Amino acid sequence: MATSSSSAAAAATVRKPAGLATLPPQRVRVLKFALWLLALLPFVRLLYLGATEQFGANPLEFVTRSTGTWTLVMLCLTLTITPLRRLTGWNWLIKMRRMLGLFAFFYAVQHFLLWIGVDRGFDLAYMIKDVYKRPFITVGFTAFMLMVPLALTSTNGMVRRLGGKRWQALHRLVYAIAVLAILHYWWHKAGKNDFGEVSIYAAVVFVLLGMRVWWRLRKPAAATRQPAA
Repeated sequence: MATSSSSAAAAATVRKPAGLATLPPQRVRVLKFALWLLALLPFVRLLYLGATEQFGANPLEFVTRSTGTWTLVMLCLTLTITPLRRLTGWNWLIKMRRMLGLFAFFYAVQHFLLWIGVDRGFDLAYMIKDVYKRPFITVGFTAFMLMVPLALTSTNGMVRRLGGKRWQALHRLVYAIAVLAILHYWWHKAGKNDFGEVSIYAAVVFVLLGMRVWWRLRKPAAATRQPAA
């Protein structure tokens, strides 16, 4: 009788769904592909609007603003992964972080090329003058330059070549990039005294970075409370 009860309990345990905490690899791949499609939609939308001539009266401003906004959105989503993983226990989320970071770079490249190519006509002297004379261009250019090494070292091969600790230290630059991106957007809006949208992004970045600081400060405190062995 005891054996039957144990078998029934074991069967019930096997039948119990694992939930979102432990998704099988195949399902994770499906979710990753779905997220890839969603992240690509803003680019597809721009292609459609361009093909149908729906950029409005100022096409350059429309596309520049759109690519800049989606760069910031992807940065925020990238920074969301670690807190969300820690709060939910969904460790498979970490597999999405690199892809989101690369999408942030993808939209940042478009944003940068529109400025240097279309807006400034690849005039290097004009570009340098912009970087030195206009603060929002300065911080935006700095943020983009910092994104380049992160994109170049995003492969598994580069993780092995740099070593885990050095790779992680390098990729913490994403925190500085997010702050610089907010400053870039803030100063750009300062001329129009329009801080509504950028304030939302600033609050999101502040919370996401603040959570990391909080957890880091709690580590030593937790360690000191542990009794000595």
